[in-house]
Order: sequence, then structure tokens, then C-alpha cells
Amino acid sequence: PLSALLALAEQATDAELAFVRQGVEMNQRLAEYGLAHGCGLGVGRALEDMAQKGVLQRDMLLAAKIVTAAAADARMAGVGLPAMSSAGSGNNGLTAILPIWAAGPFLDCPDSTLLKAIALSHLVTAYIKTYTGRLSAVCSCSLAAGAGSAAGLAYALGGDVAGMTRAINNVIEDLGGVLCDGAKTGCALKLA
Repeated sequence: PLSALLALAEQATDAELAFVRQGVEMNQRLAEYGLAHGCGLGVGRALEDMAQKGVLQRDMLLAAKIVTAAAADARMAGVGLPAMSSAGSGNNGLTAILPIWAAGPFLDCPDSTLLKAIALSHLVTAYIKTYTGRLSAVCSCSLAAGAGSAAGLAYALGGDVAGMTRAINNVIEDLGGVLCDGAKTGCALKLA
């Protein structure tokens, strides 16, 4: 199935990629709000502060954590900004989109590749969600969208289907036990 999902992402039309970009912009606005206001638990802003103080080194992983957590901080605090969802969940959308986009400045690839990577992330997220169900004891942001994001990042890094499969497996094996205790401010910690 991953090969088929990859083929769909690679065949995305300009109009479909423009729709994916709208999701990037929508979710980025949530992240910017979360960083500016430190709402919710303030996870994204705390990570950003640590990076500015030199406590943490700003790299691709930290950049992804900061924007994703900041967007979840804002969303879970009830900020009146929309989020582009993935597989029926706004937080899945944050996880499926923002880590890949945040990795862009660290990668040598065009925006079109990042947008296709995000499209793949959405497809993998939706595929996994068909097996975990609408409501599950596991955190779908960690498991489904995390695996989707990992597949998208592997794609953006030039990985093949085998590499994307290993990325998905690593996330599922590592985060399979993360429980969902309902949508709340603590989601920012899980998304980070």
C-alpha cells in the first residue's frame, strides 16, 4: 500500500498542491500565535526560549518540535484560528503538516517536494487511521500522524519506499503505547 500512496502523492496536481499549501499556511498561523502568546502550556514557546538561550541547539528536529507544539498550544487553548485537519483531526493535521514544513530550511529540496511529502503524510495518516478507528485508546497524533510525518520526511530526504517503511515502523514501534486522554493542553507535549 505504501507504494500506491506514494504514487498518489507524486501525481498530485498543481491545484492539489495549492490546497496542501493552504493547510501549511493555516497551521503556521496557529504556530505563530502560539509562539507569540505562549498560550496553553506554552510548550512551543518554552522550546523556542531554550533555543534562543543556547540551552537547546536549533536543528531540524527542534524546529519541527517548536512549531508543532506551538500550534497545538494555541489550538488546545481555544484560539479562534482554523487548523487544517488530517484524517478528521485538527491535531493530526498539525502533526502531518508542520514538522515537514519546518524541516524545509534544513533540506535541499524545492517547496513542491515538501508539499508532496505533506500529501504523502496525509495519505499515510488516513491509511493508519482506518486501522485504529475513529476513537482509540492510542494517541492518533503520535501514532498515525507521527508515522505519516515520518514517511513524508523520509520522502523529502530522498528516501525510497524501504526507507519510508523503516521511518513509519520506527514511529509505530516507539510511540505505539502513547495513550489518548482526550484533547487538551497536554496534547502539545505529545505533538512535540
